[in-house]
Amino acid sequence: MAMIETINLSKEYGELVALNNLNLTIESGDCFGFIGPNGAGKTTTIKILATLLKPTRGQAMIDGLTVGYQNRQIRPIIGYVPDFMGAYEDMVVSEYLEFFAAAYDIQGGQRKRVVADVLDLTDLTYKTNAEVNSLSRGMQQRLSVARVLLHDPKVLLMDEPASGLDPRARIEIRELLKELKRMGKTIIISSHILSELAELCNVVGIIERGNMVFHGSVREVMQKAKLQHVLHITVADRTEEAAKMLHGVPGVKQVDLVEEDSSGAFARGNDQRTVIHLTVDDSMVRSISDIPNRLINAGFRLTSFSEEAVNLETAFMRLTQGLVQ
Repeated sequence: MAMIETINLSKEYGELVALNNLNLTIESGDCFGFIGPNGAGKTTTIKILATLLKPTRGQAMIDGLTVGYQNRQIRPIIGYVPDFMGAYEDMVVSEYLEFFAAAYDIQGGQRKRVVADVLDLTDLTYKTNAEVNSLSRGMQQRLSVARVLLHDPKVLLMDEPASGLDPRARIEIRELLKELKRMGKTIIISSHILSELAELCNVVGIIERGNMVFHGSVREVMQKAKLQHVLHITVADRTEEAAKMLHGVPGVKQVDLVEEDSSGAFARGNDQRTVIHLTVDDSMVRSISDIPNRLINAGFRLTSFSEEAVNLETAFMRLTQGLVQ
């Protein structure tokens, strides 16, 4: 049985369709990256799974329990981390966590042990007596994660947990999420920082305007996005002449000359080179290795040849159209 499943899940606000027949399956122990522009339906989906919103139509289930009908049984097995922490800022850290532990009916000495454990896991022990409103944004996000771990939930629903964090705080949150993944938690995490999702998640879903564009493994989304192949080629001299020759090769769709610095970034100074960006269609994939031979046989001295890698960011750009509600 899947840990999380939605069947034709829909949410409408009058004429606005926030979610349109969303079908999603997440297995126990998966770390699912939810990708999409603002207004795509990510937060709506997470809030429905967190039992905070009622769907207009369709069904959502967590661990075999139906959202909307078995919310009392669902809430003890989920933890919801919003993008902003919310109220109770006048408390100190230990009071904040003990308050929520009491809400989960964790009593006495067990409550003290659980609070100490989650503080240790989130590396906040040294902030036990600090006021919540004195914490940095990154520490507040870690405290928010500590809060939802008090009752040891099976499922974590995390809506933009790295939003607005500085680079160090993002790294700390990322390492914490890796540890939670190692603990076997089932995690849904929405984020705009796609490089980090690629590192954390084994499954991703791309949503646009309430519709699921793609749902599958990170490897599958890369393969789906690789509808075309881009080669990066440099020659010792006569670059424009080499580019003109490659225009006539069957299967070549586009040839561009790009000024880059020696590291491969776009050139900004004197240390630059002209790189041929060659876009070829799928029919030519097996004969890509012939291109260096063509250049060498034509008298060009090849200095570099590589294929552009598809990452989660390029996959997202290729599979979506930039539509919002």
